[in-house]
Amino acid sequence: MEFDDVILGRRSIRGYKPDPVPRKLIEEIIGLAMRAPSSMNTQPWNFYVVTGEPLNRIRAGNTERMIAGVPQSREFRTGQPFTGQHRDRQVGVAKQLFSAMGIARDDKEMRQDWVLRGFRQFDAPVCIIVTYDRVLDGSDDTPFDCGAVATALVNAAWSRGLGAVINSQGIMQSPVVREHAGIADDQVIMKSIALGWPDDGFPANAVVSERKSVEDATVFVGFDNEQTHGGSV
Repeated sequence: MEFDDVILGRRSIRGYKPDPVPRKLIEEIIGLAMRAPSSMNTQPWNFYVVTGEPLNRIRAGNTERMIAGVPQSREFRTGQPFTGQHRDRQVGVAKQLFSAMGIARDDKEMRQDWVLRGFRQFDAPVCIIVTYDRVLDGSDDTPFDCGAVATALVNAAWSRGLGAVINSQGIMQSPVVREHAGIADDQVIMKSIALGWPDDGFPANAVVSERKSVEDATVFVGFDNEQTHGGSV
């Protein structure tokens, strides 16, 4: 698969076949992902790859505690609730997904079911939990580096025919994740990645989220006689 085909074709997968993913293939994908750049080559990332009964226990504990009203205990900073254009994008992709799934605005039962799917890691056969070395906690470089390796990982998975979605719903209850994934005390949980073979019959898998344009995102400086964002510089 050509690089452009991977980048332009990849999308977040939220419906999976139950078929297992071979460990050797996962090792290959992680090896490719770890070629991602990192600040001063610190390579702060580590991975806990969970499947089978341990993953089922994480799903159950995460879901039960969230339904019971136990406050979420994710280990990364979430900042303030989105507003303005960022909230608009969040709502926009939700509308795309709900439309694909036929979930009406006033259908509370179906909306709740969708939320619960997230708590269950979208029922994927594999969950990859991305952690980083606690000694680096507090550095903005470290989560940036974890983002780079996560992006490389989902692209590598796509190039091998696998689907994935980076998420945090499935790790809302950190104590549950730590217990059943055996995460070491010297690690901080950053994100999780649901991984598996895409179910082509799952409607939401066809959704391609909208992207703002290069023109909206980019300022070019020093390009003589060429148009730049907001005018010439």
